[in-house]
Amino acid sequence: MTRFLTSAALVLALAAPAMAETLQFKVLGQPVATGKILNELEKPFFENFAAETGLDATAAFSPVDTTGIKDPEGLRIAKGGLFDIVSLRFSPISRDAPVALGLDLVGQNADYAAAKKSTELFLPEVEKVFAEQFDTKLLGVWPFGPQILFCKPEIKSLADVKGLKVRVFDQSMANFIASLGGTAVPLPFSETQQALQRGIVDCALTGPSSANAAGWPEVTTTELPLGFTVAFNGYGMNMKRWNALSADQQEKMQAAFTRLTDKIWARSEELYTEALRCNAGQTPCALKSYNLKIVEPTESDLAAVKDALKNISFPAWKEICDQATPGCSDAWMSTIGADRGF
Repeated sequence: MTRFLTSAALVLALAAPAMAETLQFKVLGQPVATGKILNELEKPFFENFAAETGLDATAAFSPVDTTGIKDPEGLRIAKGGLFDIVSLRFSPISRDAPVALGLDLVGQNADYAAAKKSTELFLPEVEKVFAEQFDTKLLGVWPFGPQILFCKPEIKSLADVKGLKVRVFDQSMANFIASLGGTAVPLPFSETQQALQRGIVDCALTGPSSANAAGWPEVTTTELPLGFTVAFNGYGMNMKRWNALSADQQEKMQAAFTRLTDKIWARSEELYTEALRCNAGQTPCALKSYNLKIVEPTESDLAAVKDALKNISFPAWKEICDQATPGCSDAWMSTIGADRGF
C-alpha cells in the first residue's frame, strides 16, 4: 500500500503543470523632480504592475535621480539589461541615437496636435533603430509638453535672448539659441534651478509643469509660452526580456503601456495649461502658485521658431543622424518632411 501511494503521488506530481514563476522587472523611472506625471501615473503604474498588465509580475521601481545614473545613459542601460524597463528621455539619449530627435526638432512641434502627427509618421523609424542598434523594444512615447523659456532677467521677446546664457537639453535647441545670439549651456534638469539662482545661466527651457515642480519660478521673473519642442519620453524594454515573454504576455504588456502613455498624453496637456496659470499666480490652480510675468510671443517670435525647422534644426540634425543611421534623414523627409511641405 505504501509503495502504491508513493507511486500514485509521483504520477500526479509529474502530470501537474509546473507552477509559473512570477515575472520580476527592474524599472528605471523618471526623475523625482518631474512631479505630477511621475507621482500620479508612472509610479502607481509600476507599483501596481500585476493589476495594470494582467500578468503575474512585479516591478521594482527606481527614479533615475536616486540611482546615480545619468539621463544620457538610458539606452545603454536598457541595452545592457541593468534595468529591464527604462523610462527614456529622448533629448539626452539622442547623443547615442540621433534618430530620437527626429520626432521633435526645434520648430517641428508647436503643440500637442503636431506632436501626435510626428509620432504617427516617424515613430516606426525610431522603433526600428532602437531594436536593431540598441536591443531595445520601444513600448510607447509621450510628451512633457511644449518646452518654453524661463528667464531671470525680464525679457520682452526672443530678441532679448541675445547675449544671455540659456540652459538647453539637446543640440537642436543649442543651434537655435546660437542663431538668436545667445549662449547655449547644456545642463541636466536637476541642476538647472541652482544654476538659475547662482547666475550660471540667465534663462532655461522646460515645460511649465516641470518648472513648477522644480521651483524654477522662485528664481526667475518671466515665462515666454512659445513651444520650441515638446520633450518626448518613452518606455524601452531590454529586447532579451521582451523576447523571453510569450506572445500572450507581450500582447498584455504592450496593451498596458499603450494605456499608460495615452493617459500621460492627456494629463500632460492638462498640466501644461494649469501650470502656465499657476506659475503666473492665476486661478484656478491646484499646483504651487508663483508670480511670474507671462510675455506673449510676438509675430517675429512665432516666425523664428517655425522657420528654425527648415533652416536650422533639420539641416544640422540631418548630417549627425545619417552618420549614426544611414538613411535616417531620407526616412524623415519622406514622412514628416513631406507632411510639412518640404
